Amino acid sequence: MKIGRSVILKKRHLYFFISSILLIAVFYFIVPAFFSSSFTVLQTSVVEQVIPQKPVVIHIKTPETVRAIYMTACAASSKTFREKIVSLATTTEINSIVIDVKDYTGTISFSSENSLIKENVGTGCKVSDMKDFVNELHKNGIYVIARISSFQDGFWVKKRPELAVKKESDGTVWKDNKGVSWLDPGSKEVWNYLVVIGKESYALGFDELNFDYIRFPSDGNMNNIAYPFSESAIKREVMKNFFIYLRDNLNDLKVPLSADMFGMVTVADFDLNIGQMLEDALPYFDYISPMVYPSHYPKDWNGFSNPAEHPYDVVKGAMEGAILKVNNLKMSLASSTPEDVRNRISTKQIRPWLQDFNLGADYTPEMVKAQMQATYDVGLDSWLLWNAGNIYTKGALLPK
Repeated sequence: MKIGRSVILKKRHLYFFISSILLIAVFYFIVPAFFSSSFTVLQTSVVEQVIPQKPVVIHIKTPETVRAIYMTACAASSKTFREKIVSLATTTEINSIVIDVKDYTGTISFSSENSLIKENVGTGCKVSDMKDFVNELHKNGIYVIARISSFQDGFWVKKRPELAVKKESDGTVWKDNKGVSWLDPGSKEVWNYLVVIGKESYALGFDELNFDYIRFPSDGNMNNIAYPFSESAIKREVMKNFFIYLRDNLNDLKVPLSADMFGMVTVADFDLNIGQMLEDALPYFDYISPMVYPSHYPKDWNGFSNPAEHPYDVVKGAMEGAILKVNNLKMSLASSTPEDVRNRISTKQIRPWLQDFNLGADYTPEMVKAQMQATYDVGLDSWLLWNAGNIYTKGALLPK
């Protein structure tokens, strides 16, 4: 009996010992692992919650009347210089600023993670804080327009010479009288590149996309020029197809699109040998800006020996021509024309570039104001002022 009780006690001690070992193991290995795992999950959750969100990009609606000035990327890159331009806008009737995002050098003036833009190392100016600058302009109530110099592009010509306008004689890159090289306007790869620039500009905060140099070259040795992608094409059709491409590929953004065109498109009945017809652009752009600088009209135009000396008459005649073309196009639209196109075509689309620089004549405040008045007198109310050096005539502008 004593032997049996001794055996039972030994078994109980053994069970107790084993249980103790197991309990210690649980507390030593499993419980810490559980709490560590739980803490990791909790910690991950907390980290996920504090990851900064991408800032929302704010866009300003197009003003009822646009009164704009132009700013180069170089001016925008200088805080001192751009402060002067912003001051002009905040103290006068100016409510919009056009800024180069791609100029004739092909340089894209802002940074982007998009591979096509990230690799751009053009020789032009860069604006390191472009997004902040656009935000600053918005805070001042200024509408910001991105200017894209389309088929003039020194950088891409060097990077992709197969896309360039060539010399017919030897196949080397052709340049115009200013030494600027051009991309073939018929290249769809170039079209896509311009759409990418437009999308990235809009994502940065620009309120409108303005396409300049949307044409074939006009000066230089035109007898020794060749187009690898549009040699046998009709220039007007090439440009019209490009306009359609821009609308189709940017329409989803709901961003206003504008086009700069030769001033003569308002009165000419042919494409000026550069592919531009006002009637072809009106259905696809929200705004058209003919460059009706009086100094750019030929001698004896409309009877003026020096058109630059007659700013009111030149601009008034040009704008009357534009209005006539708009109204004629609107009347000729087929019943099958899409409603959005019918609604878009309007005289309010016309928003001219006006001269604020000395060429052909020394431009006084009165001469600048005369162009504005000519615009108003034909029933239009928006305009843009051009000065390549970004020095504007404040005396021509109304105070805020």
